[in-house]
Amino acid sequence: MKLTFLRKTDLAVRALRHLDGAERTRSSELAAAIGSTAAFVPQVMAPLVSAGFVDSSRGPTGGYRRTRPLADIRFLDVIEAVEGPIDDGTCVLRGDRCRETGPCAMHEMWSRARSALAAELADTTLEPERRTT
Repeated sequence: MKLTFLRKTDLAVRALRHLDGAERTRSSELAAAIGSTAAFVPQVMAPLVSAGFVDSSRGPTGGYRRTRPLADIRFLDVIEAVEGPIDDGTCVLRGDRCRETGPCAMHEMWSRARSALAAELADTTLEPERRTT
C-alpha cells in the first residue's frame, strides 16, 4: 500500500511558498522557481485560484499573487483543492465502499488512521517551520 500525492500537489505547495502577497509573479518565473514548465503552471495554479489562495491577472503586468499568509493555508486544504477529498470512502481491501453490514477486516483501524492523517494535515500550515537550533 502506498500513500502518495500528485506531483501537481507538490508543485502547488512550492508555488504557494514562492509567491509573495504583494507582488505578482509571472508564469515563466514561477515555473523556473518550482521546477515546472510555463505551459503546466496554469494547470497547477487553477485549483489554487478557485480555492482563493491565489489571484491571477493577465497582461504585461499580470501574474500570480498569494492572497493569504502561509500560516493561514493548511496542507489539507491545498491537497483537497488540487486532488479532491482525501477520504473518498474507498475500502483499502476491496477497492469500493465498505458495506455497513460486514465491513472489511481493516475498516475500523483504517478509518482511525485516515482520520488521524486528515487531522495532522489540517493542523499543519504551509509556513516553513522555524528551527531554533
